[in-house]
This record gives sequence, structure tokens and C-alpha cells, in this order.
Amino acid sequence: MDKAIILYDRDCGFCRSSLALILAWDRNERLRPVALQDPEAEQLLADLTPQERMASWHLVGADGNARSAGDALEVLFDHLPRGDAPSAVARRFPGAARKAYRWVADHRSELGRLLPAPVKQKADDYLRRRA
Repeated sequence: MDKAIILYDRDCGFCRSSLALILAWDRNERLRPVALQDPEAEQLLADLTPQERMASWHLVGADGNARSAGDALEVLFDHLPRGDAPSAVARRFPGAARKAYRWVADHRSELGRLLPAPVKQKADDYLRRRA
């Protein structure tokens, strides 16, 4: 599998911190992060409205196909070392993956407030290095 693009909300501390963890897992650098606020995101997700783009994270595969929210989890895990098991779970239980993602997305502000500022800063530093 070739490099995929992971699109995230640059203005969300929880999103940035989560992405930093994912990118740390991505030791082979098969993912390229792009903020949803970047012009490239509009091109990659041209078939989505601005509201749909900002409603969740997205993964655009090397084939150009975009998946969003819980539906993107199985493909995300396919790109990560030892991601076979979580990918299989997401593939086998897509409804659960969607619900789990939706719960996290609906509570990201609260979850972000639980993260200490140094954790967010370290995540931001990591994202700058990977960009």
C-alpha cells in the first residue's frame, strides 16, 4: 500500500494530539498529515461541502478514494505496523467503529480539555516535524 493522506482539524487540540500518536505509530511514514484548513484539503475532498469536510477526519488512499469518520478506521489501521487486528475488528464491526468514532468526535472538546498543555505542545512539535 502506498502513502495515504490523513486530514485533521488543525484547530482541535485533541485531534492534533491523537494524530501525533497515530503518526508515532506510523514508523514507516505511510501517512501524510494535511490540515482540513489547508487549500490541499479542499482539492482532495472536493466532493464534500465545507461542513462535511469539517465534520470528521478523512483518509485519502493512494487510489484517491476518500473515507471518513469511523468508515476510515479499517484503512487507517491497514497502513500502520501491526494494525491487522484493529483493522479486522473495524472491518468486521463497521457499525461499532462508526459509533465509537462518533462518540469521540462528539466529545473531543471535553477530551481535549483533559490533556495537559505540555502534552498538546509535544504533539504540535511532533506534527511540525512530520509535516
